[in-house]
Amino acid sequence: MILTITEAANFRIKEMMKEEEKEDIFLRVGVNGGGCTGLTYGLGFDDTLKEDDLSFDDNGIKVVIDKESAPLLRDVTIDFKQNMMGGGFAITNPNAIATCGCGHSFKTATNAGTPTKDC
Repeated sequence: MILTITEAANFRIKEMMKEEEKEDIFLRVGVNGGGCTGLTYGLGFDDTLKEDDLSFDDNGIKVVIDKESAPLLRDVTIDFKQNMMGGGFAITNPNAIATCGCGHSFKTATNAGTPTKDC
């Protein structure tokens, strides 16, 4: 397994998948260029596998990661935190050497990405 999904995140993802009302969807996790620090996380539902996708099951959730994102997501933990303002997913990435203030973008020692110019 490349990454870990906590029990709280697993529960919330399954709830959200039910709301999608689609068969055979999976959680796609990836990394894109952008954000203040250079790389941003992508989480979403998808139903189309690509030839070089990596996939695994995490407690009943099919997780798919593109081959380029996999090294940047190794040992990442996805959690869901509930608070007075609502809730949201929190990603802990031991590969990140820098993150932005909001925690949505990062860079690693081997990949600085492409920071957004207006940050």
